[in-house]
This record gives sequence, C-alpha cells and structure tokens, in this order.
Amino acid sequence: AFRLDENKNWSIMLTGWFHSKNKYSLENLQNLYAQLTRFRDINETNRDQIVEILRAIAELMIWGDQHNENFFDFFCEKSILSYFIKILSQRVSKQIKVQLIQTLSILIQNVSKETSVYYLLSNNYINELIMHPFDFGDEEILAYYISFLKSLSLKLNKNTVQFFFNERLNQFPLYTEATKLFNHKESMVRIAVRTLTLNVYSVADSSMRKFLLSEPAVDYFSHLSCHLRDHWRLIDKTITESSPTHQNSLRELLAEHTDMLYYVQDIFDLGIEPLNEMLGNALLSHALLPVLTASVTLSAPEPWALSPLLALYMLNQVLIIFKWYPIVNTLAAALFLLEPPRDLTDWVILRPPPSPSPSPSS
Repeated sequence: AFRLDENKNWSIMLTGWFHSKNKYSLENLQNLYAQLTRFRDINETNRDQIVEILRAIAELMIWGDQHNENFFDFFCEKSILSYFIKILSQRVSKQIKVQLIQTLSILIQNVSKETSVYYLLSNNYINELIMHPFDFGDEEILAYYISFLKSLSLKLNKNTVQFFFNERLNQFPLYTEATKLFNHKESMVRIAVRTLTLNVYSVADSSMRKFLLSEPAVDYFSHLSCHLRDHWRLIDKTITESSPTHQNSLRELLAEHTDMLYYVQDIFDLGIEPLNEMLGNALLSHALLPVLTASVTLSAPEPWALSPLLALYMLNQVLIIFKWYPIVNTLAAALFLLEPPRDLTDWVILRPPPSPSPSPSS
C-alpha cells in the first residue's frame, strides 16, 4: 500500500513534558528544544522520544503562527530548522527521517504569515533537505518526500522563487530532483511530479524560465517524449501478448497514456510560447513523427515502429487532446500532404533520437 496515512492523529502525547492546560506556551516550546538538544547521539533508545519532540514542535509552531509571534522568534533565534538538518546528516533511523519530512511538511502547509513562510524557506535549509540522498527504495520515505516537494511547489511564486532557484549557481533542486522521478512506477509519484512542474511553469520569473529552457533542465521534455514512445511500445507488446491476465494491465497503460497527453496539454495551456516550442519540438522529433507517423506512412516499417492500428489510435488520441496548433498542423502535413517539406520527411524516416543522458531513474 503506497499512500500517506491522511487520518493519522498528530495530537501530542508528551505528557511528561507539558500539561494540557498550558500546552500552547512558549515555555513548552523552549522545554522541547532543550530536550531535543540534549540528545548528543541519536539511536534506537531515544528514537521514539525524538520523533515525539519533532511532532510536538510542529504543532506548537502552527499554533504560534496564528496566536503568538514569539514562537517563531524563538524558532529563528535558536535556528531550530538548522538543527533539523543536522539531525538528518547523522546516521538516523527511517522513523526519524520520515518524521523530519512530516514536520517540515506540516509547517510548510499550515503556516500562513508571510514572514513565517519566508523564514522556513530562507538560509537554504529546505534545499539541503531536498538534495539529501534519501533511500527512495523505501516507499514510505518516497511517499512523504514527494508530498513534501509538492507542498513546497504550492508556496512557489514571484516572491518566494528566490528561495528555491539559485541564479548564481544555476541550481533549482525543487525542479531537478522532482523531475528525476517523473516516470516512477507509482502513479502517486508521477501525479505529484506533474503537479509540481505545472506549479513551477506558472511562475512568471524570467531568470527561472531561462534556466528551464537551458540544459540540463530542458532535457526533461526529451525524457518525457522518450517515455511516451516507450509507453506506446509497452502497450503494443501488451496487445500482442494479449491474454485475460493482461486486460487489466492494458487498461492501466491506456489510462496512463491519456493522463500523460492531458498533462502535456496542461503545459501548452499555460501559454508560455518558448516553453511550448521546446516541448513541441521534443515531442515531434522524439516520438510523434519518427514513431507514430512513421508507423502509418512508411511502406516498410522500421524495427521501432508500432502496429499501424495502434499508431492510428494513438494519433487519434493526440489530435483530440492536443490543442497547440503547431503540433496539430505539423502532424496533418506529415500525414496528408503529397509532398511534405523535406525536413519534416527526414524526421519521419530517420531513427528516433536517443533519450538524453543521464536518464532519470524510475
């Protein structure tokens, strides 16, 4: 089961450290911080205590954001966020790593004051967490990590982009780390990456968009196009090996294909022409012309071609869903003109270009 426990009770059970009648007090936050910093070594013996302290701090900070600005003043004064990152740099258990991600996710999602949000995002601590080498083979860690990234993307705007995108170093971990997971086997991860990228593209920041349109960031569109053509081949293979056990797999593959096309159209709908041109060129050169169009127009199909019926079905889907005219017009010209332009013909008859290297891990 690969999903977050959305019904988990985040209530604090640290009755030994504070009483319910003055639970939400600066004194309790100070006591929790003192308890946390007393742990020189983090091990199995104190793991559960540390997890509960982190939960308690998150709850108090959310309350303080609404009721008492002194809470965030103390949080900043003691640089508690940097202490979280220091904990993560140690060889700590999975439970503590998960709780750290949860704690920061809860803070990011729930703080409302602009100054509080800015503090959480400043000093590069969040980027350090994003770039931490987590074990994504662990489904629970990955589930909370990708949810955390999606939550961060919802805070992205023209004012906060400075905390995520480092123009001087040409680094944008929120985007580059997320897109490495775009073709993950779990649909929850793929959906989160698509949501995050759309949130990123929606921010009208010229420096950030320049980064997105340059290598290696722009390679994401080529990877996406290559993944689309690989998906067609997998569907073709599943149909060829059709059996009762393959029917559910085929339905899932077709549903995922439709989702991918709508995601691409969502990008086109943003109306960012330089981005659309990069994406459109990648789709045409890596997938639509050398695979789909070639499969129905060449008299001697190449080894990478699909069955003509499947290719026609996929072309139909593309032409129904895509509304960006340069792609629609290019496909129509390649399919129906008696003498298509030479450069268009070359794209159809030549072997599809390989996926850029390195390829994102799945």
